[in-house]
Amino acid sequence: MPSGWSSSRDPSPEASRLLIERAHEELVAGNLDDRRLQQVRPIVRDSWQRAWRDRVGAEGLPRLDFTREALETYRTAHPLAGAMDLIRTLLLPGAPEDSGVIVAVGDHAGRLLWVEGDLQQRMLSGEMGFVEGANWSEAVVGTAAPGTALALGESVQIHHAEHYNRLVQPWSCTAAPVFDPETRRILGVLDVTGGSEAATPQARMLVDATARAVEAELMIARLRARAEAPATASAPRRPLRASVQRAQLQVLGRDRARLEAAGDASSGERVIELSARHAEILLMLAVHRQGLSADRLAELVYGEGASPDTLRPEMVRLRKVLERISPELVPQSRPYRLPIALETDAQNVLSLLDRGAHRVALSAYRGPVLPDSDAPGVVELREGLRGTLRETMLTEASVDVLLSYADIPEGADDVEVLRLCLEMLPARSPRRAGLVSRIEKLEASA
Repeated sequence: MPSGWSSSRDPSPEASRLLIERAHEELVAGNLDDRRLQQVRPIVRDSWQRAWRDRVGAEGLPRLDFTREALETYRTAHPLAGAMDLIRTLLLPGAPEDSGVIVAVGDHAGRLLWVEGDLQQRMLSGEMGFVEGANWSEAVVGTAAPGTALALGESVQIHHAEHYNRLVQPWSCTAAPVFDPETRRILGVLDVTGGSEAATPQARMLVDATARAVEAELMIARLRARAEAPATASAPRRPLRASVQRAQLQVLGRDRARLEAAGDASSGERVIELSARHAEILLMLAVHRQGLSADRLAELVYGEGASPDTLRPEMVRLRKVLERISPELVPQSRPYRLPIALETDAQNVLSLLDRGAHRVALSAYRGPVLPDSDAPGVVELREGLRGTLRETMLTEASVDVLLSYADIPEGADDVEVLRLCLEMLPARSPRRAGLVSRIEKLEASA
């Protein structure tokens, strides 16, 4: 079956792209009374003004609200998980990888849970952070179909320059909220992103119809579940005690790791800085989630041939430190392992690179992993991340992202990176002269 998306009809925004771009520049500069703003579609103008009042950056990247593991857990339990086959059938018939568009499904807060569709388009959109786990609410990225549809509670189309964030302006999108069929609260949002074909009147009708079909599917599933449920009433559940809902270890560019543990509303967030040795131990346990024997953990922290007897006193001290944060973070023994998943900012960067979000990954990379540590396990992780980042930049990143990589210490003295930047830049780019000068200086000093 061929793709249902066609570029045979271009959308017709109410104002020219040039006018919209100039109006956007005036709004971002704070000139809310500029006459050109009055010629922008009201739905777009109002959204721009909300973003401006909320101090949303006009070129910022969306934040990533989930790691890969947390995302899998969250979306498996999401009400829209059971409707994904229906969504794929209606919005991505035939060969999704060659459909020409991206279909995204987000939750009520604008966080993208599924991003599927055309492979090439997904690679390109990853540069602006349009990836699973990213937050695309209006409060984070400004005017874009997913967030604005959630803000208004109705389907929305945003064409090219109408996006508030300049990084998103090459794209067009159509989105519609999905409502709970009984309570009418918003469960999530369906979005189609691509070129002009993603924001035609036909696209809006198809996305709206899919949202209504999903709501009907949810209602049918509930009625079926009620009919099959036993008649006996279940015993009331005891309230769960406050627990750690999310824990992250920050080790990039830091000698003293920062541990953040977020609980429910009653317990809030708890933050501590760890000693260098405790940081090394906890990082190894976070990376090796299956657990480590005492011998292996000692080798990763102290070096080959290290005795577990050297490790045990530090484990006792680390347990006491972590108990003050939460008993759920205290490592178990035989093997040593953490009872809950501990995210790390280093693994977060690797996950972003794997998802094609190169610009977001580079922004999240704060520097080497525990730069002063010589623990073998830390050194291996540090060099592995550095190598993966470099290889991805050289083989997959756009020229803008590669130039940004060339400005950080890891890429600044890399002649291969600078030469590739030179090859990718247009012949008349003003940045070429500076790159040539840097290359000549590096080669002269070699």
